[in-house]
Amino acid sequence: MRPCCYKLNTILKPQAGTKENNMNRYIISVKTLLLIVVISACDQGGKDYDASGSFEAIERVISAEATGVIKELNIQEGQTIKAQDTLGYIDVDNLYLQAEQVKASIEAISSKTNDPAPQISVLTAQLKTQESQMATLGQQIANVDKEIQRFQNLVKANAAPQKQLDDLVAQKLVLEKQRAGVVTQKSVLQAQISSARQNVAIQNTAVLSEEEPNLKRLALIQKQINDGLIISDYRGTITTQMAYDGEFISMGKPLYKIANLEEMNLRAYITGDQLPQVKLNQDVTVRVDNGEGGFNEDRGKIIWISDKAEFTPKTIQTKDERANLVYAIKIQVQNDGRYKMGMYGEIKF
Repeated sequence: MRPCCYKLNTILKPQAGTKENNMNRYIISVKTLLLIVVISACDQGGKDYDASGSFEAIERVISAEATGVIKELNIQEGQTIKAQDTLGYIDVDNLYLQAEQVKASIEAISSKTNDPAPQISVLTAQLKTQESQMATLGQQIANVDKEIQRFQNLVKANAAPQKQLDDLVAQKLVLEKQRAGVVTQKSVLQAQISSARQNVAIQNTAVLSEEEPNLKRLALIQKQINDGLIISDYRGTITTQMAYDGEFISMGKPLYKIANLEEMNLRAYITGDQLPQVKLNQDVTVRVDNGEGGFNEDRGKIIWISDKAEFTPKTIQTKDERANLVYAIKIQVQNDGRYKMGMYGEIKF
């Protein structure tokens, strides 16, 4: 209110003249004073917005995932990139050499393994021969059985001698013994096949135990080679480039910063008296200066309300400037390129 006091002192300064002229000047001065006070009051409390703040966006720092010289990095500040875009690569030739060395070791180990197939193939052929003999003997025994039954009837009718029947019975016993021998040989061959597989598996276990660590090492090296490719994980705009072609970079060193500027957040502050007027997902009006004495307005949505009060930031003016504590809120706004990080904005509920 200092400007008002100054105007009061200036307007009420005694003027030389008659008493009547002085009285008229005094009345005019009082009227002018009242007008100035009203204008001053209107100017102090006539804000047509409810809160103000600045625009912000989530910035992600993208770091190198490999160590080496940057051979290519095709980015620049302000560039918009898409997820899965290949932006460049880091020299990892030494990893290629390590991968080839491990592959050679794996091939050498594989050459030491034994293959049971040839031995099993011979035994399987013998097994099939035994099975064929069993089938032949089985058919011969069946034929002899028929002859025995026929001669039994002839002997009963005294149409054939007993000796021929006895010879047939003896012949059947020989065939059955031969078939039993084939069955035994078949079992032996099956056991040999199983044993061959087991022996080779045991021999190969020691060899293959050396191969497994090498396979895992090869997978690790391949991942490190893939990490040499600089591929974007996010869609957004590059806000800061922090590395360039030809630089030697170590794993974890920042390459660039990226932010999604298609959706901006206006971080504003409200007083405790205003807190009951807002709620999540509430639509509000967001406006910024258009540079021509007016405003550009957009619709925004309240996406976050702080549950803790904090002291008024020095750079923020709230509607109730007498309040010491305020609450932060965030308003999400679709950005067509008009809004920039750090830009001042106002909101109306």
